[in-house]
Amino acid sequence: MTKKPRVVIADDHAATRVGVRLALENGGFVVCAEEETGPGAVAAALRDPPDVCLLDVDMPGGGIQAAAEIRSQLPQTAVVMLSAAENDDDLFASLEAGASGYLLKEMHPAQLSQALHGVLRGEAALPRALTARLIAEFRTRARQPSLTRPRTNDLTSREWEVLDCLREGMSTHRIAKQLFITDTTVRRHVGSILRKLNARTRDAAVAVASRAQKS
Repeated sequence: MTKKPRVVIADDHAATRVGVRLALENGGFVVCAEEETGPGAVAAALRDPPDVCLLDVDMPGGGIQAAAEIRSQLPQTAVVMLSAAENDDDLFASLEAGASGYLLKEMHPAQLSQALHGVLRGEAALPRALTARLIAEFRTRARQPSLTRPRTNDLTSREWEVLDCLREGMSTHRIAKQLFITDTTVRRHVGSILRKLNARTRDAAVAVASRAQKS
């Protein structure tokens, strides 16, 4: 008999976890752990590696941070994000963290298990509307001048916008207002920028980017 794929579910809403668990069990999955936080999801995955982790984007501790940690330590485990609403920044950050999908909680329960089975076959799990936005982002990157955007650092267009704001000395809250995003999203982008530029502080990241553009 074919072994059923194993999944870790992480969401801070108990009702959501119940619905997701029932949908996945009916779809042929074995739920090996349920967690409420990002760190809890990472610990559960490391303790007993599953085939796939389904992580809420906005749970305490950060779903996207958990995705990056799981993917870095368990490259054979697939990660799919679950969100209550469409958000381009979260979509791109999720994919950069190594997620193979970004699904909306409003989707039909039967489609959830189908999407995860697809991910385990090597497919991506994205709603059609978000796929179109991903294509648009790819085209935007392709149009970016290579002389002013060092490709080795692989920053996204949004991260460059945040970095430009950092160069002007803007605070987190001011950047959020300038780019019409949340303070949390700004911090997430800053963290990604620091990691990609191997910088410890915002000022150091600005200095690294400036040197790269002059070289």
